[in-house]
Amino acid sequence: MSIDSYLAAAQARINQQLTAILEQRHGPSMRLHAAMKHALLLGGKRVRPFLTLATGKICGADEDDLLQVAAALECIHTFSLVHDDLPAMDDDALRRGQPTCHVEFDEATAILAGDALHTLAFELLSDEHLKLSPNQIVQVTRTLALATGDRGMCGGQALDLVATGHDLTEHDLQQVHNYKTGALIRAAVNIGVICGNDDAQNWAADFDEFAAHLGLAFQVQDDILDVTATTATLGKPQGSDIEANKATYVRLLGLDGAQQRLEQLHHKALHALARIPYNTDTLEAFAEVLLTRKH
Repeated sequence: MSIDSYLAAAQARINQQLTAILEQRHGPSMRLHAAMKHALLLGGKRVRPFLTLATGKICGADEDDLLQVAAALECIHTFSLVHDDLPAMDDDALRRGQPTCHVEFDEATAILAGDALHTLAFELLSDEHLKLSPNQIVQVTRTLALATGDRGMCGGQALDLVATGHDLTEHDLQQVHNYKTGALIRAAVNIGVICGNDDAQNWAADFDEFAAHLGLAFQVQDDILDVTATTATLGKPQGSDIEANKATYVRLLGLDGAQQRLEQLHHKALHALARIPYNTDTLEAFAEVLLTRKH
């Protein structure tokens, strides 16, 4: 199966899982439910859940468990996007070519939808039907929590807000994105390893190094696309980071310098994968697709 076919099949499974989860919920507010559905099922590449599924399969994990855990991860990612788009943050009107949650509904509903998706993630991880061991469930939950909060994604977003309008060193810019973008991508891979068999834990550090380089490269590519892609291709306003005076790799290094950094990080990610004595062709191919994407 080609990587494109593999990706399409994985995205379909993830979307089916997310749809089923929301269809089974019957909360008191139909408007809140609609906002959660709008945000979670709007589309997207499903990068993070795909990494969990692919890594977990390599490591011998149960597919049903992986789908549930991957769904929790996507709930966290989506909550972050809903809040990131708010007027108090990036004030974006488009996400994946559609109105952002606060535009489609209102700010208060968007905040509640993000909050609800955040808590839904940990509800999914406590599902009694998971076949993971108690120790695995604790490790998965802790990994996702650490990647989400003040020592992960939220901390990175706070750094990003402070950095807006300022010139950063590359070290400082890397720190922002290691937390804001990289933390959840690392968690996606690490969780796949945790769900796997005992032998896979011997290579956890190499999987983590791969994910760390991939996460930063993913952000560098985002910065490049912000100036090279069109609004129609991106699904959000082209040049929005420049207009918002954000610190980016293109602003710091120039377009050519950012592309060189992307290639360096890509090489380092593949080098880490090469040390793992499993068939990691899927992750290698996915990295290629992810880091050469046009949107």
